[in-house]
Formats: sequence, structure tokens, C-alpha cells
Amino acid sequence: MWLIVGLGNPGGEYKLTRHNIGFMAVDYFLQGVGNPPIKNQFKAEVAQVKWKDHQLLFCKPQTYMNLSGESVQPLMGFYKIPLDHLIVIHDEIDIPFNAIRIHKNRGHGGHNGIKSVSGLLGSADYVRLKMGVGRPENPHIPVPDHVLGKFTKEEFDKLPDFLNRGLDAIESIILDGVQKASTKFNG
Repeated sequence: MWLIVGLGNPGGEYKLTRHNIGFMAVDYFLQGVGNPPIKNQFKAEVAQVKWKDHQLLFCKPQTYMNLSGESVQPLMGFYKIPLDHLIVIHDEIDIPFNAIRIHKNRGHGGHNGIKSVSGLLGSADYVRLKMGVGRPENPHIPVPDHVLGKFTKEEFDKLPDFLNRGLDAIESIILDGVQKASTKFNG
């Protein structure tokens, strides 16, 4: 079984913000597999699907970003998911909007959601799908305001293709392995 975690913040005010790209990616994947039932488990919304002979458990922690590990760690224990079957999808300001990077066993880079997950797991040796949201064009806009801000009209128009590439990356990680997926998507 694979655990695929999309990071974000619960609540309508955060719904279409850059910080919630992880939630959007999970929702987008679930739409593509027929919107399976969602249940609440370990402070998270979870859905389980069988996809191409793989059991996938999708998770959207409902703890707010900086406590995401409080959902991930107990889910991994309950379902006996090894670290090499965990994929965490999150926003990344140091990557331009519409670009993707796949990394494994890296530091949190200041991302509070990743800091929480790695801290409670006691390891950073899992796969991260970083979805670029870029830095603010105006240097006077604080980064928290940027990531908690909504996508621009131009970005919003590109979101379906961006999310599609994110799904392709997840599929490649599962089917081809992290190394091949990284080579394919990090270019």
C-alpha cells in the first residue's frame, strides 16, 4: 500500500490558495478514479482506492499545515506503510509556478508541513513531490501572504495541466520508481 498525502489547510478561506496545492492534487487524482468515499481517520480525510494493482491511500490532514505529521504518522502505523511507500505533495516557493521536482530524503527547507511530518516520523527518507508556486513578484509581499494568497487568473488557467503533470509524476513514482520519475520530471 502507498500513502499519498496532500498538504494544505482545511477551511474554505484556504481552498484555492497556493499553500493548498497538495490538497488540490489529491482531489484531482480522486476525481480521476471516480471520487471514492472519504472517511475521517486520524485527524484527516482519507480515501482508499485500488489503482493498477496497487492499493493507494490518499490523505488530506485536517490539522492545519504545521501539524500535518499528526495525521501522517498514525496512518502509517495503522496501515503498516513503510517510509519508501510515502509520497507527500506540497507547495514549493523556490520552484517557479508550474514546475515540479521529486526529491527523497531532503531537509524541510523551512516548510512547516514537511517539518511536522519528518519530525513525527523521525526521518525525512520519503518521497516528496514539490509543486512550484514561485516567490512573489513584488519583493515587498511577505512569503506567507503569497502562499496563503489565491492563484492569479493566469495561474488558475494553467492549474489543470499543472495538476495533471503532478498526477503523472505520482504514477511514475509508483510504477517506475523514484529514480526514473526524478529523471523524467526534474528536468
